[in-house]
Amino acid sequence: MRHWLRLTLLGVGAMNSPRFAPAGLLLRCAGHRVAFDGGPGAEPPSGRLDAWLVTDEQSELRSVLRRTADSRGAVMLAGDLRIGEALVRCRPVVHTSHPAYGYRIEVGDTVAVWAPEFWEFPAWAGGADLMFAEAAAWERPIRFRGGVGGHACVRSIGEQAVRHGVRRLVYAHIGRPSLRAIDAGAKPPGGEWGVEGRTYSLPFDPAPAS
Repeated sequence: MRHWLRLTLLGVGAMNSPRFAPAGLLLRCAGHRVAFDGGPGAEPPSGRLDAWLVTDEQSELRSVLRRTADSRGAVMLAGDLRIGEALVRCRPVVHTSHPAYGYRIEVGDTVAVWAPEFWEFPAWAGGADLMFAEAAAWERPIRFRGGVGGHACVRSIGEQAVRHGVRRLVYAHIGRPSLRAIDAGAKPPGGEWGVEGRTYSLPFDPAPAS
């Protein structure tokens, strides 16, 4: 009997977005629920959470996320997690001057990736069935002051995703340059704009009973 990995976008905005809630994701798999990032307006629906995983433990939203996670009885952390048949692997990304991460979610042969911020496309996302990716910049990357990383641009990410064999690419951290592109009717190369509240489902075959 085939099972489903369900991933719901809680928000698709970059920091201080004038239009969207902060980028966030809810993973549901075989009765388990895990939140990723998010923030005000991008909290998971009520119900038990196994954990609240973050991609940046030093982000501006860390205090808000920690309080929200505590109120839901969940621990906020950056790290690996196993829930039922799903293995959530915390993997480093090149983004800023301090450690930052993305997540590779594996259930059997099915793979989803949550990587909402990076300067360099993460090679470990290769072969993903579904990838939620950075979209702060549109045609040109955004370089942080002092040359300590930044945000890759949508056009480059689309090309890199194809090269790395990503089957479906969803942009889920939409910044102002990309908002202007959306308003102009532009479509991203090799991917699609994420939609708040939309659930993306991936089938997987459960492991055989031992």
